[in-house]
Amino acid sequence: MKKILLFSLILLFSVTLTAQEKLSEGVLTTKQTMSSDNEQMNAQLKSMGDSNSTSYFKGDKSRNETNSPMTGDLTIIVDGATKQMLMLMDNPSIGKKYTVQSMEPKAEDLKNVTVTKGDETKTILGYECQEYIVSMKQNGQDMEMQMFTTDKISAISHNTTAMGSKVEGFPLYFVMKMNQMGSAIEISSEVIKIDKVDVADEKFDMTPPEGYSKMEGM
Repeated sequence: MKKILLFSLILLFSVTLTAQEKLSEGVLTTKQTMSSDNEQMNAQLKSMGDSNSTSYFKGDKSRNETNSPMTGDLTIIVDGATKQMLMLMDNPSIGKKYTVQSMEPKAEDLKNVTVTKGDETKTILGYECQEYIVSMKQNGQDMEMQMFTTDKISAISHNTTAMGSKVEGFPLYFVMKMNQMGSAIEISSEVIKIDKVDVADEKFDMTPPEGYSKMEGM
């Protein structure tokens, strides 16, 4: 079950600014919370506590760093110019692994994604965000997601790459629901801090670090 959850989460996943300012470089801090209707699983998830991730973005490049007891260290680097995504995993169960994937979803995969623009809006850290309702199937798992995005942050999110152009803007908040081994799991993610700072180009180096071996089958 841990391995299934690991890859599900991989596919997943302040300075208050005026809503009129479009930001193309900076650092985001995101809080993620997980819960389940299965009492035993929920207790396990709660014991690990909430996890925070840090996202660096600059132009058409982004880098997301997450650490949790379940996933270990997970880094995802996206290059919008080459449409490539580098995933680095340092996990006690699998060791140090990397994989490089295209961030362009296949036409067949897009058939399994349904996106509806919602009627709600939500203001997060001064940004007015538009609601999207997403239904999708990945690795045989059905997922439902309520997402709120802003067009005032010019950054690439690895959380929306599987949806192609069906979702506009950068997500500052989403709640995802899925079923694992007969148990319902809910994952919520919200950006809690936005720093308007310069980001070094080295953050977006797509070369796998020394000590990482390629993960087969991904």
